[in-house]
Formats: sequence, C-alpha cells, structure tokens
Amino acid sequence: MFDDSEKIILSLIVIATAIGLMGLSWFFYRRIHTYDDYNVAGRSTSLFPLICTLVGTAVGGSTLLGFMSSGFTSGVGQIWLPGAITVSGIILLVFFLSRIRAWGERYNMVTIADFMVRRYGTAARLPTVISILCAYAAITGMQFVAIGTVLQLVFGLDLFVAIIITWLLLTAKTWLGGLVAVIWSDAILGALQTVGVFFLMAVVFVQSGGVAGLMKSPYLQEHPDFLSIFNISAADLFVYLMTIGGYQLVRQDLWQRFWAADSARTAHSGYVVAVVFTMAIGGAAVLTGAMARLGLGIDIENPDLIYYAVLNETLPFALVALMILVLLATVVSCADSFFIAGASSISNDILKPVFKITDDHKLLQMSRHAVILMSIISVALALYAPNLVAIWILGSAMLVCGLLVPAMAALLFDDLDPKFAVASMWLGLGAASLWQLLGQPFGIHPVFIGLPLACSMLPFMLRTAQRRRGDEVQEV
Repeated sequence: MFDDSEKIILSLIVIATAIGLMGLSWFFYRRIHTYDDYNVAGRSTSLFPLICTLVGTAVGGSTLLGFMSSGFTSGVGQIWLPGAITVSGIILLVFFLSRIRAWGERYNMVTIADFMVRRYGTAARLPTVISILCAYAAITGMQFVAIGTVLQLVFGLDLFVAIIITWLLLTAKTWLGGLVAVIWSDAILGALQTVGVFFLMAVVFVQSGGVAGLMKSPYLQEHPDFLSIFNISAADLFVYLMTIGGYQLVRQDLWQRFWAADSARTAHSGYVVAVVFTMAIGGAAVLTGAMARLGLGIDIENPDLIYYAVLNETLPFALVALMILVLLATVVSCADSFFIAGASSISNDILKPVFKITDDHKLLQMSRHAVILMSIISVALALYAPNLVAIWILGSAMLVCGLLVPAMAALLFDDLDPKFAVASMWLGLGAASLWQLLGQPFGIHPVFIGLPLACSMLPFMLRTAQRRRGDEVQEV
C-alpha cells in the first residue's frame, strides 16, 4: 500500500503518537493516589473531556469502518446504524441518566454490579459480572485486532506481531493512567477523530462533483433507492434497535463516565452534546461510504477496505498519513475505554469482595493487577479464538439479555422482588448463551431469544413495586 519512504514517515508518526500517549499516562500516574482516582477519574471530570470521551467510546474504529462499509454496500438507509445509538441515547438521557448519576453519587459506585447488588442483593453480582466480562473482554480483543490490522496493512507486520505490540502498548497505557488518562487521551484523540471524519466526508463530496455529480451516477440509476434513508428492511431496523440500541443502555463504560463527571449538570450537558456528535459522526461515515460508491466510482472486492480505498483515491500522502492517524485515534479512544471498564469489574466485583480488601492503597494496586488480567483474557481471545466476532455477538447479547430488564426496572421502580430479578438475569443469560452455542437456529439473533425470556419475569418483579417519585434515590 505504501512505499518504503512513506512507511518510514508513517512509522515515525505512529511512534511519536504512542510516545505522547504513554507520556500522558505517566503524567497522570504520578497524580493517581486513590481507588476512585483510578477507576472513576476522581469523580472530577469537566465538561470538554467528558464530551470527547463519550464520543470516543461511542464511535470506535470497528464501528467507523463498519458504518462506512455499510454505506458503501447498502446506501444511505444504513444511517439507522448510528441512528439506533441515537434513539437509545435519547431514551437514556430522558429517563435514566439522572437516576444513574444519583445512585452513583450517593453510594460512590464504580461498576454496574455495585448498582445491581444494592438493588437486588449479592445474588445479582455473579450474573452481572459474567455479562460485563463476556462483552468487554471480547470487544477489547476486537480492538486489539483492529489496531493490529491497521499496523499490518500500513507496515507489513505479521498480524500476530502487530496484535502483541498493540496489547503491550495499550496495557501499559491503561495500567499507568487508569480512567483519568483514558478520558484525557480521548479528549485529544476524540477531537482529532471528529475533525478527520467530517473532513473526509467533505473531500469525497467535493470530488464526487457535489449533489449534481452524485445524481448522475450510473450506479444510482440502477439502484434508485440507494440515497433513501428508508432503504432498510423493518427486520434489520428492529435488529439494530434491539442489539446496538439495547447495548447502549447497559454499557458500563458509559455509566462510569456519568459517575466520573464533576457534577450531575456536567454529566447531563456532556451527554446531550455527545449524543448529537455521535449521530453526526456515524452519519458522516455512512454518507462517506455511500458517496464513494456513487461519486468516486470505487469498486473493491472487500468493502471493509473502503476507508483505505477512499484515502488513496482522494488525498495526497501527507493527508493520507493524517487520516491513518485519525483511524488509529478512533480505535485507541474506544479500545482503552472498554479495557478499563472490564478491568474495573475484575477489581471491584471479583477481587475486592473475594479478598475483602478495604484499604484504599491496596485497592489501587488491585485495580492495576486487574488491568493485566483483563489484558491477558482479551489478547488470548484476539489471538486464539476461532471466531472473535461470534464471541462478541454472544457477549453483547448476554449483556443485553442479562442486564437490560432488571437494570432499567431498578432505575424506575422501588420494592422490586429480587428473586425474580435475579431469575430474569440468569434466564436471559442462559437462553442467549444456549442459542448462540446452537448456532443461531433459523438465523435468529440470540438477543431475540434471551431478552423476551428475561422480560417474562418482569410482571413478577413488579408485583410489589412502587414507582419512584422523581429522581430521588431511596435506600433499599
């Protein structure tokens, strides 16, 4: 893809970026003194970095490339991919964010398991931890693969070597700086990502000849619905809303950022802006892919490589190098967020209760040990799992099926029956897992098996429930 001199320049840029990120983590390492500093950024994150980190975790490298590829192959109707995230974001913003923040603020919560245990008792801890770790270990491993693939494509590295390099660097970065370094690196990388995505869309639009050029495309004459936002089946739309959308409501990395904000107002304002930017960035990626198909005449066998094809078609090498950096920034800003979220579950929900650690200094050390454990699990999946995507699908389905119903009910109602809430978690988890192990019979996604079964416990959970008044947090 690049000649030797270009590879040298790209290598220097990537190395300089890696050194900069490690330096930032070292800077915060010297300022982290407590368990809360490490896991929830000292609960003192201001508005700008909060916005950037929320956007950075919402649109990662895999989703950016996936959105662009979907737009290239199926048209503007794929804008419902980021649209599903936006719909869930609005629901979360209107009905749940203030409640999530209030619970975390009152009880100094670190993970979703903290919330579930307080609402349903210790029996809720294990299914919550299983749900979180299955999803986050798999998606962290996917990010290792995504970054490794970029390094392989750019520098010609063996994929195994590229993944190992990625693993070592991200583990060191996260081990040093915890969530606070992740948030501030996201502030830098997220800003670069946002500017880069919109810049590329503008370039493709101009080089396509604007609206007139797009409308003259022979491909559009053959596929007249390609530019319609309604060019999507009801079944696909429903899948997006229930999987991608449902996942947004119980994302631990998202809840942690609400608790990491310096105030409830910052959390609310930051998420409002982030929802808008997430839709705009995701929509820009879909539109860029669609315009590349119509206006640039790109025809590639593997649509997953459309990002690189667009760069080669439209930009000089200096800007190609910058956009490769944008892609890496996008992946890194997402990868370390999932990384620290999973590590927090290991430290807070497994090591802390098992070893009954209460000393804050020991808890901080334990958090760093958890990062190493999380990294080993994730890199093992990245290197040896025969089908990492299938594992991620199962993990995400388990997260939605196991947590969505009891978590949302607990935010809206008091005096829920904990026995049926825990039963809902295990029933959703078990059904989703079994359906995936059976190979998704009839092509039905496991979320459409596990989630209805989890919902079947809802009437029993609610039989003694009372609607919570306002956003007041009550003792249970």
